[in-house]
Amino acid sequence: MAVDYAVIVVYLAGMLAMGWWGMRRAKSKSEFLVAGRRLGPWMYSGTMAAIVLGGASTIGGVGLGYQYGLSGAWMVFTIGLGLLALSVFFSARIARLKVYTVSEMLDLRYGGRAGVISGVVMWAYTLMLAVTSTIAYATIFDVLFDVNRTVAIILGGTIVVAYSTLGGMWSITITDMVQFVVKTIGVLLLLLPIAVIKAGGFSEMKAKLPTEYFDPLGIGGETIFTYVLIYTFGMLIGQDIWQRVFTARSDSTARWGGTVAGTYCLVYAVAGAVIGTAAKVMYPKLPSADAAFATIVKDELPVGVRGLVLAAALAAVMSTSSGALIACATVANNDIWSRLRGVVAKDGGGERDEVKGNRAFILIMGVAVIVIAIALNDVVEALTVAYNLLVGGLLVPILGGLLWRRGTAAGALAAVAVGGIAVIGLMGAYGILANQPVYYGLLASLAVYVAVSLATKPTDPAVLAAWRERLAGRGTEEPATPDPVTA
Repeated sequence: MAVDYAVIVVYLAGMLAMGWWGMRRAKSKSEFLVAGRRLGPWMYSGTMAAIVLGGASTIGGVGLGYQYGLSGAWMVFTIGLGLLALSVFFSARIARLKVYTVSEMLDLRYGGRAGVISGVVMWAYTLMLAVTSTIAYATIFDVLFDVNRTVAIILGGTIVVAYSTLGGMWSITITDMVQFVVKTIGVLLLLLPIAVIKAGGFSEMKAKLPTEYFDPLGIGGETIFTYVLIYTFGMLIGQDIWQRVFTARSDSTARWGGTVAGTYCLVYAVAGAVIGTAAKVMYPKLPSADAAFATIVKDELPVGVRGLVLAAALAAVMSTSSGALIACATVANNDIWSRLRGVVAKDGGGERDEVKGNRAFILIMGVAVIVIAIALNDVVEALTVAYNLLVGGLLVPILGGLLWRRGTAAGALAAVAVGGIAVIGLMGAYGILANQPVYYGLLASLAVYVAVSLATKPTDPAVLAAWRERLAGRGTEEPATPDPVTA
């Protein structure tokens, strides 16, 4: 394993070096939180694909393929569909707003009264997303170095917190681009063909597995619908995703770069399911479906290649973890702490002073994420809670604000409160992993939003006029001069 270890160590050292490089560039709030809003299409595409394809998409996607066959691709496939929908229908408008958080968008649309409560819900979602990504280090480092769970979480989490704290979005952007390349080579170009060949090819796979393993809908219609509801819609409104949209240099970059990233996700989804199906042929009685990825990598890949593929898995986890971490810290500082202190952050003169504060929040949130990850055992439950809160509490007021002129601040606040409380209460009644909480929570949120909006005074015309100006790209700072590094 010496060569494999060397590959991993070089990769991790490179991540820290990128953090140091990013620190030298991140001199203002805009540069620290959204990379100066100047990423070109290729870098934007790579980093957007990296953020959405994390450990759950890689290790979990292969595990679903092991358990259900080709239909196991649906979870990651719905993530790709969500990213495509965001990019085609909403990303250009979102990028033109020139804000830093989803809650700032809600304040612009509804007149400044939705920020704190929506910020708390978004903070809970991004915190749990960062925690679940951090827990995934335990699986990878156990295969690599045979270390216990706590040490693995501390080791992986410390590296991500270090480079994220140093350079903010600049560090995360550059590391994500490296991680995107590593994942493409490790998973798509190496592990996928090797797994199929080792399993004897598709004809042998079909001969040894039940026919339902090759049924595109074999995982079940209700499961697919739930994936669409949680992951596709979750892609439309998550702070971790929007913060990447804010980095785009132009409307076209956000639209077309995101479309390329979404298409890449669809390919990645099918690849993971095929790898898992091949693993089922080679190892039909694994104790856990999630062990399929690590097992096939450890037993079937040659020296050096094994290290690169494990680095690809590590890259997948790190990209999601770092993106969720900076999103969590941004919401905590800008939407909750600053508002509670009565300080409204503005672009321009005070940006340099705010870098230190945002950096401190990334460090604080990073330490909290590591501690919670050590204490928490069930990744699936934590991720389900996070997405249920996000979709049940925030989907309706966010999309309603973008699509329905008659929506009001009172309707938005009621939708967030009722949807969030309904989801939490129903998870207690039906169980955390049940589908009903997000179904009924979303319906309750929609009903309350429409009813309260129609029953209350329409949004001030001046607020709507200012909102339309921002959507049109007027009344905001001019985009920064293009940077050759980010083209």
